Amino acid sequence: MTPFNSPPSKIEIADLDEYAGLPLERIFVVTDEAQADRAVNEIMSAGIVGFDTESKPTFFKGQKSSGPHVLQFATADRAFIFQSHVATSQTAIISLLESDQLTKVGFGLKGDLRQIASRFGIHPKGIVDLDRSFRHLGYKDVIGVRSAIAILFNRNLRKSKSISTTDWSARHLSDRQLIYAANDAFAALEVYHALKERPA
Repeated sequence: MTPFNSPPSKIEIADLDEYAGLPLERIFVVTDEAQADRAVNEIMSAGIVGFDTESKPTFFKGQKSSGPHVLQFATADRAFIFQSHVATSQTAIISLLESDQLTKVGFGLKGDLRQIASRFGIHPKGIVDLDRSFRHLGYKDVIGVRSAIAILFNRNLRKSKSISTTDWSARHLSDRQLIYAANDAFAALEVYHALKERPA
């Protein structure tokens, strides 16, 4: 691997063993109000969660996204997938985003927060963008979740463009979409804890 202040290349990452992440059976899609309430309770109890969003891609200049279409929160052993079209989940989504008692950690969240403000009319609290943590460690380039997993765990977090550019506004998400979304959030949480454990 390259020195700590130099991010690994795509070729170096590709040679690493695969990052396991969360399996499908630890990923829960919230579909009604009762599930949303249970999810909120578990997420809030965690105190710190991995966080990310997914949106249906736009295809031409000036096209405005209606996202985020998926919002994912990961605890230490499971992930919760909220779809913004599910009306009964709206209150839960907003309560989690607005809570300053819940730390939400992720990568490159500036665009996510802008979309959240546009769609929900709120400004999330308790946000920690881990890219800043790597800048403090001397990285000049933007470090995303895949590079972070390679740096800290010596593993390859596979991120397929064919999945990232799928229709995230779909009413029913595929297993591959669920695993992709959940592990973006879960990996961010693992990176957060690993950074906390590093010697000063």
